[in-house]
Amino acid sequence: MSVQGIDQLLGELKAMSSLAAGQPAQVENVPQGADFASVLKDSLDQVNQMQLDSQAKQQAFEAGAPEANLQDVMVSLQKASLSFQTMVQVRNKLVSAYQEVMNMQV
Repeated sequence: MSVQGIDQLLGELKAMSSLAAGQPAQVENVPQGADFASVLKDSLDQVNQMQLDSQAKQQAFEAGAPEANLQDVMVSLQKASLSFQTMVQVRNKLVSAYQEVMNMQV
C-alpha cells in the first residue's frame, strides 16, 4: 500500500470521526458550485467502485494470485465496508430530512 493511499485513508477516517462526534466534516473533494445530485452520484459511484475493487482483491487472494496479499485484501474490505456504512447513514439522513419537509405545514 502506498503512502498516498495511507494518507487518503487517514483523511477519510478523520472526517468520519468528526462526523461521528457531531462536528462538521471538512469536505475537500467537492468543487465549488457543484449540484447535490452530481455530488451524490459521484459518492455512490465511489462506494460502488470500492466494493468492486474489494471483491476483485478478495477473489484474487482466494485464487492464490501472487500479487494479492492478505493485508491489502483486509484493508480494502474494511474501506469498502466503512464507505458503505457511511453511505447508508447519508441515506438515512436524507430520508429523515425528506420526512421532516413533508411533515411541515404550509
